[in-house]
Amino acid sequence: QVLLRESGGGLVQAGDSLRLSCTASGRTFKEHAMGWFRQAPGKEREFVAVVNRIGGNTVYSDAVKGRFTISRDNGQNIVYLVMDRLNVEDTAAYYCAAQKGSDWFATPTESRAYDYWGQGTQVIVSS
Repeated sequence: QVLLRESGGGLVQAGDSLRLSCTASGRTFKEHAMGWFRQAPGKEREFVAVVNRIGGNTVYSDAVKGRFTISRDNGQNIVYLVMDRLNVEDTAAYYCAAQKGSDWFATPTESRAYDYWGQGTQVIVSS
């Protein structure tokens, strides 16, 4: 069992930046690909970004590519999502997720590929 806890959300203005953090429990963090997803009110959960087990491979959705950066610190069991140039369309609850026992270079983008989920942190971007 892996427990994930997100933090760093808040209310910001368009154009601002935020850094989300996701802290994982246990000793298996480096075995999991880690992803960020988001869900806006009335919409389905969507993929945002993923980083593979050792941090060398990343994939981003088209909506955030060039503005968001995912990274991880396997020594601290933390995955980050730095969000720059935020806009109102980025308003959503953001969730981190872990895929159990990932292949070395795996970067899954579908939510069904993930085994563990955090409770989410809210990001609200005002115009």
